[in-house]
Amino acid sequence: MSADQLRELLPFLRDKNPQVRQIALQNLLGQTPKEAPHRSIFLDGLRGGGLGGTQDNEVLRDLKILCRDTLATAHDAFRALVNLSDNSLVAASLSEPSFIQFLVSYILNPTSILADLASMILSNITSTAPTANALLTLKVPILPDPKVSTGYYPTQSRAGTCLVPVPYPDGEPQEALALPLLVDAFVQGAAIDDEQDPEKRPRKASLHFLASVFANIGITPTGRMYFLTARPTNPLKPEEGLEYPLAKLQVFTEHKDTIRRGGVASVMKNCAFHKSAHKAMLLQDTEKAAIPPSDVEAPGINMLPYLLLPLAGPEEYDLEEQELLPPELQFLPPTKTREPDPVIRVTHIETLLLLCTTFWGREYLRSHGVYEVVRALHKSEKDDKIAEQIVRLVAFLKRDEGEDSKKDGQEDLQITAGDSDDEENQIVEI
Repeated sequence: MSADQLRELLPFLRDKNPQVRQIALQNLLGQTPKEAPHRSIFLDGLRGGGLGGTQDNEVLRDLKILCRDTLATAHDAFRALVNLSDNSLVAASLSEPSFIQFLVSYILNPTSILADLASMILSNITSTAPTANALLTLKVPILPDPKVSTGYYPTQSRAGTCLVPVPYPDGEPQEALALPLLVDAFVQGAAIDDEQDPEKRPRKASLHFLASVFANIGITPTGRMYFLTARPTNPLKPEEGLEYPLAKLQVFTEHKDTIRRGGVASVMKNCAFHKSAHKAMLLQDTEKAAIPPSDVEAPGINMLPYLLLPLAGPEEYDLEEQELLPPELQFLPPTKTREPDPVIRVTHIETLLLLCTTFWGREYLRSHGVYEVVRALHKSEKDDKIAEQIVRLVAFLKRDEGEDSKKDGQEDLQITAGDSDDEENQIVEI
């Protein structure tokens, strides 16, 4: 079909007949990827900049509305927006407050069938700093509902592909910070892969792409401080105790999904740029620590086992070396394999390098078997760039400490937060 013929389909996206809307979108979807010959029909009339912000065009407004439609139509609308959101003007249009609130609320609703696609859109649009920062303060209206697995119903999630509680919860909606709820939804989503019975799954979607959202947020100092600030373990029950959000994410460094592992690895690395957090990041959860500038204490994050497990293989250590290792790494089975993705492997090595920028961090790594693990890794590492980073790490761990070297600094390190070639930070297209 020509561009003119495709443009004639655009008004049918607003047709009252749901079948007409579906057929029109079905024929337009193929033009949304970057390489599509007639992609420009979705971008015509978009304007950005100035005090007025980005101006929508009709087709984008229609696609946003169609995300609430019936399953087949909403699926194609979400897919279209995933593909189009690599364009900065489209991303700005999708970042307007009302659509972000819908997107986040829809992801939070455990019955949302297409929440994974919604997470992909959120991943793409938070790759820009303004949208990532907006998510830090975003609040969504929720109604407490003990009948739902999450304990609440996000009122702005209404769509044809998720359920409305029956009976509808009583009371007035209350505003809740979105990010703590997204972190808990991400944790819940991981259970989907292990539960074979669809009826027993806590969510309809796995939400792996939220890891990329968290990685985008963690690129800035303000964003990473979210993950390093003691917060209620249960956002809806602040009396139940405090926890660092990073502790909830790091447990997925060996998850089978590459996107989830990669995004979490990036969050961990970005948090390691905050040198004042190193002690709390490495201490076990049996000890408490505060992370400046806050003086509020929470259990230690115990990050080291989650950094070393992906780097460890099936090798055996002598008894003296074995005793140095964290308990989680002692007596690993002969079937133990290392992280297969080289980008994620080097991210973990870079995190260990960042932890070496404090004298306390270096001493802790030395006394907990890091050299022994990376020495074995170096013998099997086939990627030259990763091997070079391992050599740098070993140089930090094995050097003699004088009075000057005990002063914490970041000399000899050229590591940046949110490297642009990280797989999890790339624009998603489907």
